[in-house]
Amino acid sequence: MRAISFSGVMREIYWFRDDLRLQDNPGLLEHAQATALLCVFFWPRPRPWCNVSGIGVQRERFLLESLQALRDALRARGQDLLVLHGAPELLLPELAAQHRIARIGVASSVGVDEQRQLERVRGRVGIPLELHPANTLFRQEQLPFVPGEMPRQFTPFRERVEALDVDAVQPVPDALPPPPRGARFAALPRALASPHPGFTARGGTAAGEQRLYDWMWRERAAAHYKDTRNALDGLYASGRLSPWLANGSLSVRQVALELFRFEREETRNESTRWFWQELLWREFFHWRARVDGVRLFAPGGIGGRRALCCFEPRAFARWCAGDTDHPLVNALMRQLVQTGWMSNRGRQIAASCLVNELGLDWRYGAAFFEKHLIDYDVASNYGNWQYIAGVGCDPRGGRHFNLAKQAAIFDPDGEFTRAWGGLRPVQPRYVVDAADWPI
Repeated sequence: MRAISFSGVMREIYWFRDDLRLQDNPGLLEHAQATALLCVFFWPRPRPWCNVSGIGVQRERFLLESLQALRDALRARGQDLLVLHGAPELLLPELAAQHRIARIGVASSVGVDEQRQLERVRGRVGIPLELHPANTLFRQEQLPFVPGEMPRQFTPFRERVEALDVDAVQPVPDALPPPPRGARFAALPRALASPHPGFTARGGTAAGEQRLYDWMWRERAAAHYKDTRNALDGLYASGRLSPWLANGSLSVRQVALELFRFEREETRNESTRWFWQELLWREFFHWRARVDGVRLFAPGGIGGRRALCCFEPRAFARWCAGDTDHPLVNALMRQLVQTGWMSNRGRQIAASCLVNELGLDWRYGAAFFEKHLIDYDVASNYGNWQYIAGVGCDPRGGRHFNLAKQAAIFDPDGEFTRAWGGLRPVQPRYVVDAADWPI
């Protein structure tokens, strides 16, 4: 039901969050019927925790590029994007009163902080706040189970959803209603970093669609994805589409439907099916996070099985800096900080080192990844960390990687480790004099 308008004029706000695109954006399309529309985005302010605060320079750079691309696309259709720094629960009521807004729309999110933020906005704004579908393969009403009966492991989830239909991609609107009169739009700040040569991805829908075309069609890399996906580096070893999926510059349905077209027109094999399974893993973590809620961030995870550990600040600092006793881990961590990217296999290796070799609480590593990864996604990040730590959906109770064996398999000649400086001399593991005993 639509909200009551003022004098026949329907002024609305669409609040962008993790859906920075025009194509296949059901929430934006719903609000495109307004008489006047104010598009807003609030700069993320992750709360400090686990000795980590803020967002890394590469993640910030990619987000700024994505916002500028969205703004350009909106301007081409008579719109604009208002980017604000501040609390939505304080600023949205002001905007609603100033522009006589009748309704606010926003895509749903699985993050606990994000959901609590929505409730605070709902309690303050005094007008309808409508939630729209997130960037998922399937709608909730398609799922063959109610949220409380969602499988706790991936395989039974996959078996029940992999045959479901993926909806067609909704088109980009030809035009959008103009912003309300008097709305002012400031220029976006310049990024503090440039893309690193090790991963030159640019933000925005056009860049994401180009990456999808290059990887899937020009290189035909989807046809041998299973053979290359565990490589620590390599431009086309994996899809590397997650940065655009994470902030919603790309629709995951668009990626899935493109994969299905590739299978019809080029080839369908074990590799293309494996890539489809990876999209289902992303889907699994999304719906699992909706069920788990705050347990996604609990030390004992969804099962409440907390591993005994302590926090040794020097060990954590050395892991973050890529200065451990494990050269491959060092190289991976330096790659992450400099580029904002790490391969899936690399993330598993680095996470296993923190949890199993250093004996630290997995949440500290998850928080550090949250700061730096340009493809940070709350459900996938924390779900995968729980998986490695043995407090999540892994039926085997966690993964402990033999780091020497991993280096022998995935970096046998040490080329990756040398390229990222992993062989630099490291500090002694502990300083054990009487004045500076490990905490």
